[in-house]
Amino acid sequence: MKKFLAIAVALLTVAAVAGAQPRALGLRAGYGGELSYQHNLGGNNFAEFDLGWFHRGIDVAGIYDFMIFTDGNFGFYAGPGATVGLFADSEVKNQISLGVGGQVGLEYRFAAVPLQLSLDWRPMWFLGGYGFDYYGAALGIRYRF
Repeated sequence: MKKFLAIAVALLTVAAVAGAQPRALGLRAGYGGELSYQHNLGGNNFAEFDLGWFHRGIDVAGIYDFMIFTDGNFGFYAGPGATVGLFADSEVKNQISLGVGGQVGLEYRFAAVPLQLSLDWRPMWFLGGYGFDYYGAALGIRYRF
């Protein structure tokens, strides 16, 4: 688990120092909590990397989001993604989970301060017999820099 956490932190650190494009760092709260980093990839598209924790484990998610619609400070986005995690099952055995899916959400960027709020949903299909998990909705707050 220490190696997994070290790799996850390293990936987030590399993403945080990459390029001089607009970025955002904050938290997502829903099924569990996540440290969330977004990096603009040109135009309105962005990559999102999240290090999450929940009642039985941790995971790292990567999403490539397309900004589908913007109107002033509001935006609607969706895109594909994947996740890898480490958790304890009902028998308290450590398990690795791999999932593919996507994300769809709304965001609001404040004009007067460098903050953004988001509300999104991230359904995932987990490989290895774990099946579909909809994770529910998550509320995000991020500082833009």
